[in-house]
Amino acid sequence: MGTLCLSGAALFKAGVNVSTDLTEAQYDYAIRQAESIINSTTEYNWTNNYATLNADVKYILELACSNLAAVYLVNYDMSGYTSRIFAETTLDVLKDGYNMAIKELKEASKRGFIQDA
Repeated sequence: MGTLCLSGAALFKAGVNVSTDLTEAQYDYAIRQAESIINSTTEYNWTNNYATLNADVKYILELACSNLAAVYLVNYDMSGYTSRIFAETTLDVLKDGYNMAIKELKEASKRGFIQDA
């Protein structure tokens, strides 16, 4: 099980058309990969320091993690979506949310806010 989000959050964002062939182990795998990318991209280990973070930061991290994990889930099998364009639009929305959250986490002016639990 991941730290930054639950599988339900990633599934919710992937939508009702996400593949039903995915297992809980695959959800967890996607979440752990997303967590590692977030830590690496922001150059801060959020998962190790999660308990010290304030609620707002946790929600930003949940947004980033669930969006990126949902991208992996949608990409697993797009055949359940009503069209390829619909699946690609879903991916674009998820990536936009992820990028917005990462930008917030990376901004140096936010570091004091982020580290003040």
